[in-house]
Amino acid sequence: MPDTLSPFPAFSPDPYVHPVNQPIVTEFRANHGSVGGPFTGADLLLLTTLGARSGRPATSPLTYFRDGERLLVVASAGGSPRHPSWYHNLCSHPEAVIELGDHTLTVHAAVTEGAERDALFEKITVLAPGYLDYQATAGRSIPVVALTPTGPATTP
Repeated sequence: MPDTLSPFPAFSPDPYVHPVNQPIVTEFRANHGSVGGPFTGADLLLLTTLGARSGRPATSPLTYFRDGERLLVVASAGGSPRHPSWYHNLCSHPEAVIELGDHTLTVHAAVTEGAERDALFEKITVLAPGYLDYQATAGRSIPVVALTPTGPATTP
């Protein structure tokens, strides 16, 4: 990962990674985007957002689904009744950086709504039915977020 990613010119080279996710992030970067264990064969990206309250960068590994040029991520938090922090971060700061394999891109995030969200969630659950279990236990509508690439991330 470059030392400093746009659109975050002022952050340290080490965004926060939750300790549970650190081995996944390390393996992802060491293996050009491939991760084993429960993620074997899954399409995985690393999402770096700016904290909604702190303004500090944080990186989260997420599975994604393609929708044309957009990448869709599901804010399931494993079926938790609360949205994941990366979702709140994107709602406050929709510009983010993703890593796909060895490629780093800037993206604009948009939370899908209504019929679009429902149709996308249905398509996703055909590919990954576990999200239906998460939806059943979450007690909330699980958001589907569309990430649209806006360009390559750059280093100053």
